[in-house]
Amino acid sequence: MSDLQEHPSADRCEPSPRCGPVAELFPAREVPLGGVRGVFVERVLPQRDLPTVGAWCFFDHFGSPTVTKTGAPPNIDPHPHIGLQTVTWPFTGRIRHRDSVGSDVEIHPGQLNLMTSGRGIAHSEYYAEDAPASHGLQLWIALPGNATGVDPHFEQHRELPVYRAEGIEAVVLIGSLAGHTSPARAYTPIVGADVRLEPGAAVTLPLAPGFEHAVLLVEGDVRVAGAELTPGPLLYLGTDRDELRLSSSGGAHFLLIGGEPFGEELVMWWNFVGRSHEEIVAARNDWEGRDVTRFPDIAGHSPQQRIPAPPLPALHLKPRKRRVGAERS
Repeated sequence: MSDLQEHPSADRCEPSPRCGPVAELFPAREVPLGGVRGVFVERVLPQRDLPTVGAWCFFDHFGSPTVTKTGAPPNIDPHPHIGLQTVTWPFTGRIRHRDSVGSDVEIHPGQLNLMTSGRGIAHSEYYAEDAPASHGLQLWIALPGNATGVDPHFEQHRELPVYRAEGIEAVVLIGSLAGHTSPARAYTPIVGADVRLEPGAAVTLPLAPGFEHAVLLVEGDVRVAGAELTPGPLLYLGTDRDELRLSSSGGAHFLLIGGEPFGEELVMWWNFVGRSHEEIVAARNDWEGRDVTRFPDIAGHSPQQRIPAPPLPALHLKPRKRRVGAERS
């Protein structure tokens, strides 16, 4: 997924503080894709009080069984990104990815697509009609300031490391977990893992204490650090945990994300992650002006297929306060 809202909000995210261990639920909100298409996803990041978890800054669950408005994800025509990595992890269905650096691949369940936009990339996503309905996750990772100008590139990983212990199996998508490190290229200390618990499991998962972490339950039932979790909301766990106690009566499938608290201020709008309002304006102008040096055309797509950028808000962006562990206003 990408952010295809016709009137996207503009978010300015302040640096993440260390808050110690917490257990706070953040509800998913149903977001339409591409305006009036009758297709919705559940979005759990960014939140008003929690814009990032480590460098993770955007988190969509598409094809979720708990979304109230159903429908298959739409094919997404060429659109731009700057300042981020997209992480695509499908559970069912197949997705064809094409981009402006020449990639043209199909992703299957159990495979990871990682696209690094750097200073600018364009891509499209099309869903196989002869496959089961698409269900999965897409997330964004904010690039740190020293990597925002890297050359755009794309990776697909079909073999990923797996942490196994009695009652638990965790596929490490990116970063490191319990001594297992993904081959996917990361620009900040980070972790993303697809975790499954067997029915009746009661386990302890080692964590990096310098990270903050969060969990999204996809299916089943799980008790995480003493909190009962149901599919839908994001459970934020804070920092300074060296392990995570997990248990499930009927089995569970969830995603664990985490990383060092992100120490930079971000401005997010539409499909752009930048550092200032002016940087976002420049990226939008380059896309609308068809600057092919920054956003080259994608083979197999006509220039007329490019998704136009929405109008910018008629105001300068203001900081979004991060209020975790404090009473929200």
